[in-house]
Amino acid sequence: MKYQLLGSLRVIDGNTATFLSAQKVETLLAALLVRSDHVVTTHQLMNELWGEQLPRRASAGLHVYISELRKFLSRPGGVDSPIVTRSSGYMLRLRSDEVDYQAFLELTDLGRKHLREQGYEEAVDCFERGLALWRGPALGDIGDGPILRSFVAWLTEVRLDCAEMHVEAQLRLGRHRELVGYLFSLIAESPLRETFYRQLMVALYRSERRAEALKVYQSARTTLIDELGLEPCSTLQELHRAVLTADDRVLAGCAAG
Repeated sequence: MKYQLLGSLRVIDGNTATFLSAQKVETLLAALLVRSDHVVTTHQLMNELWGEQLPRRASAGLHVYISELRKFLSRPGGVDSPIVTRSSGYMLRLRSDEVDYQAFLELTDLGRKHLREQGYEEAVDCFERGLALWRGPALGDIGDGPILRSFVAWLTEVRLDCAEMHVEAQLRLGRHRELVGYLFSLIAESPLRETFYRQLMVALYRSERRAEALKVYQSARTTLIDELGLEPCSTLQELHRAVLTADDRVLAGCAAG
């Protein structure tokens, strides 16, 4: 069985993709998957499902949702349920099942290793395969409890780190012209991420679009001042001066800051 969290939550059994229509059961499965092979306490699960405003029969309701989830995950001829009851709560055992976000993390780590060792082609391949696993925002719009909220924030940050390294590796390979449109889309998605502005300025400068690179800096500065009341970081300011003076020595080492 495969679990996919890099987008709306879905379960793949063979060639069949299934979704949970009951929102509470879906949230429950997501929370147990995020903490797979670890016990999630009853209190944590109820907080994930209802927040601080627990219904009077929250404990009974949780038992009902666990029962529904066990039925959903059961398969003809299957062994015991992957959901195990413990004294303090419940645990979902992965066993040989696959989870897409774990594959993404492994590819990101491998790509980082290749990048560190200057294996840029190999790094690009790993990052591209990892990013291709994403079908949308992590877990779609499931729940807003502390477990899922922190998981989505962390995993989204890892995806942005992966995107940064993906661009860096391609800049090292001289693919600056192909990166311009991609970087504009990354900035639109994450307008406070200064690394993307730096990378776009480098890509534009190397594509003989110096004036546009300077406009990108002004756009970054306006956004950061308007949103945060801050000037661009020193690295971005240094890159701006290098573009102004056409200082190729600085620009040669500024793939990603």
